Amino acid sequence: MHWLTDPLQFDFFVRALLAVSLVSILCALIGAWVVLRGLSYIGDAMSHAVLPGIVSAFLLKGNLLLGAAIAAVLTALGIGWIGRRSGLKQDSAIGIVFVGMFALGIVLLSRAPTFTSDLSNFLIGNPLGVTPADLWGALAVTLGVGGLLTAIQKELLLASFDPTEARTVGLPVTRLNNLLLVLIGLVVVLTVQLVGTTLSVSLLITSSAAARLLSRSLRTMMLLAAALGILGGVSGLYASYYLDTAPGATIVLVNTAIFLLALAFRRK
Repeated sequence: MHWLTDPLQFDFFVRALLAVSLVSILCALIGAWVVLRGLSYIGDAMSHAVLPGIVSAFLLKGNLLLGAAIAAVLTALGIGWIGRRSGLKQDSAIGIVFVGMFALGIVLLSRAPTFTSDLSNFLIGNPLGVTPADLWGALAVTLGVGGLLTAIQKELLLASFDPTEARTVGLPVTRLNNLLLVLIGLVVVLTVQLVGTTLSVSLLITSSAAARLLSRSLRTMMLLAAALGILGGVSGLYASYYLDTAPGATIVLVNTAIFLLALAFRRK
């Protein structure tokens, strides 16, 4: 059992385990909606679209997380607005806003005197560098997002899959859709800061997609996505510790393997 307990003597490893577990639960709550509504592209898009907010906060010597959150909200509202006004499918609106925001971030970045480690760490993320304050913040966001989604679950389901009926009964479909996009953006911002872009997208999409293959209800899908995310995160961290590999990328590979196993099991 030494292989299991030896890494636990390091505080940074324990914090990484807790962070990945919390992020897995948070991503499962929102990732289920992302997969069910065919918004899988939005996770990667959001993680890049927040760049101008991060760089602006860096140039103004402000809080990087706040800058990213503002950019995420503006991106989400922009996607919703373009989708409604243009009549284009939502993936087209996501692509338009994503490319524009990312280009703006690159332009602003070219004005930065130096590309410091603080900015680099925010963009790349590092599960092993999580602080206790990060854990408390992740817990608060997880509880907040979970409580909000639970409160509006029925309304969001109807607005997502039968918007005509939702409007007939008086539901604010546009506001519900915008709220979901904003929540996705804020979750992406937090997870990117904690675990990096690649791992945040994997936890948001891959674990939820695997759960979708094995479940028949939204509640089961969320629970299973959280369990699979935690399993992949913990296994990946241990593997990275003993193989001396990048933790984030290792967890992504484990999550991908879990999805392939779920796909094989589903086919049988």
